[in-house]
Amino acid sequence: MNGSLVVGVDVGGTKAAALVVDQAGETRGRAVQPMAGRSATGIEPIVAAIRAALEAAGAGDGDLGAIGVGVPGRIDSTAGVVSLATNLGWHDLPLARLIRDEFGVACGVANDVGLAASGLIGHKIANGARSLAYVAVGTGIGAGLVLDGRLHQGDRGLAGEIGHAIAEPDGALCRCGQRGCVETVASGPFIARRAAAALAAALAAGTPASDHPLLTSSGTITAKIVYEAVAGGDSIALTVAQEAGRTLAHAIEALMLTCDLELVLLGGGVAAAGAPFFEPIAAELDRARSASTLVALMIPPDSVRVLPAQFDAVARGGIALARSLIRTEPPNPQHRDTKEEVVARASLA
Repeated sequence: MNGSLVVGVDVGGTKAAALVVDQAGETRGRAVQPMAGRSATGIEPIVAAIRAALEAAGAGDGDLGAIGVGVPGRIDSTAGVVSLATNLGWHDLPLARLIRDEFGVACGVANDVGLAASGLIGHKIANGARSLAYVAVGTGIGAGLVLDGRLHQGDRGLAGEIGHAIAEPDGALCRCGQRGCVETVASGPFIARRAAAALAAALAAGTPASDHPLLTSSGTITAKIVYEAVAGGDSIALTVAQEAGRTLAHAIEALMLTCDLELVLLGGGVAAAGAPFFEPIAAELDRARSASTLVALMIPPDSVRVLPAQFDAVARGGIALARSLIRTEPPNPQHRDTKEEVVARASLA
């Protein structure tokens, strides 16, 4: 089994998930590590996730062939450097080199949602779509775009930053410095914050705690708890989820109208809530279709869907990137890939 396994890693604001796959494409191991407590280099949870996934596969470092990593933010894939990852607090982090030094195998690093979108082209779950977006809703919100079968990164490598489009001009302060970004309404931390604030206001106004048992019985409120409370009929959770869903629907609508996409697939930690997450989005898109012939034409039913919770879209994209590294010649240490070579590798996903 020496060198026959590849690993894809999804690095998010709260966790790192690693997926180990063999030469036949079968999943051999999976592991998740929290990103809390990481050092300035940030690689400890990533290394721990990879090693735990290898252990689950009954393998070790010597069985690795290559590693592909998806990270939110601006990535210099040529150098393997995370130029800017706002939600992680990383600036100019040489992530590929750090992981390569740790495991002794080739490592590629790319923007997480772009990597996921690339990996979805050709997968049966995309139903043959050649122009699609993967929209990740978790600690942050971003979209990876594939247009006519090719990953679209934009001039600055940041295409798809829909989480920082303005939804509420006088809204909450976003980590990017603006107010009222889509993230301040519909990302995991802000969904939890809005629910907690609404619950505190309701209790201060004299509403009995028994009216909101699902929000008051679990201690710290998280987005996961909010959507569980939606399923349980909690009115505060339902209001917060509806606000998030409408905001996401508007962002998706703008994305599809601008890029004329065949398909939008939703993933990420918040989207893993499934129906309670997606129903407000679907309802708002239905309302828009009823109001506009243009919207009905460009966003037909079933053109926006949620991926299964355990699909691991980013990690699967990382696996495709890792395999492309194995297919290339062993790198000359004096050679730096051109931008065209890096994009070509990403397109192989």
